[in-house]
Amino acid sequence: MSHEDSNGLPNTTETAAASIPEPVARGPLDLTLLRTFLAVHRAGSFTGAARVLGLSQPTVTTQIRALEHRLGRALFERLPRGVAATPIADDLAIRVAEPLDALAEVAERDRFGADTPAEPVHLAGPAEVLCVRVLPVLAPLIERGVLLRITTGLTDDLLPSLRAGRYDLVLSTGRPRGRALVAVPLMDEEFVLVAAPRWAERIGPDRVAAEGPAALRGVPLVSYAEDLPIARRYWRHVFGTRLTERAAITVPDLRGVLTAVVAGAGLTVLPRYLCAAELASGALVPLLTPEDPPINTGFLVRRAGTADHPHLTLVHDHLVRAARTW
Repeated sequence: MSHEDSNGLPNTTETAAASIPEPVARGPLDLTLLRTFLAVHRAGSFTGAARVLGLSQPTVTTQIRALEHRLGRALFERLPRGVAATPIADDLAIRVAEPLDALAEVAERDRFGADTPAEPVHLAGPAEVLCVRVLPVLAPLIERGVLLRITTGLTDDLLPSLRAGRYDLVLSTGRPRGRALVAVPLMDEEFVLVAAPRWAERIGPDRVAAEGPAALRGVPLVSYAEDLPIARRYWRHVFGTRLTERAAITVPDLRGVLTAVVAGAGLTVLPRYLCAAELASGALVPLLTPEDPPINTGFLVRRAGTADHPHLTLVHDHLVRAARTW
């Protein structure tokens, strides 16, 4: 029975075969097959990979099936839109991405000439995670000739610009909808209710666990924005109630919120990664340790089915690998 892929094209093989035969005799893997595999893994569909590679979809399908037969393993499973990589495919992508990208970089340099300026990679996302997590990880790539152009902003503003081609990659606080963008989970943020020691002592130990929000009355609230987006979510998730307080201080940068609370301005809710050092040193104190803290997954998003230069792919995959330790 014929199926259609995410772009409405007939497709009978955008899924792993029901029964993958035993692997064929061992030998070097064909670099063409690996290159096609990596394009499918990154695009999330055979059709998207075909566009990137300048091949027909049947050719991509044939090459993926040949690689699956060569390995004796299924690499992709069909989804309502596109395909999902199997754990075998994820492991293979990690092993082949860097050497294949290095070869592509050499090929591009030979094609355009050594003196051809590299295209910058335009990366956008929340200022805090870019500065605290992302830039330290990407800094070593500058010696390899990577050029970065960083823009900070909110997900709702950045994703339309990514679709329009203004950015190459966006760090998103949620998974985007639609087929135009491809997202991979990058990191989980656990949110923590914190205050400086003097406020924690004034509130008293274990009072928040016993009394809930009532124990926090009279403590100034420091927030990222006037509508208290992170704190409201914490109140709803942990306390099961609506937050009605008004912020004493708003700072549109969580690093500023952190600084104000460490200085004794009041309490706030922060991602644990951002205040881990202050929690370890005692500069901040957790006011509650819930069994089920609020967690938000951040995604690394790129446009689907677009030809991209080696440095964009290098930045993307370097971030995905590094985020495994975050």
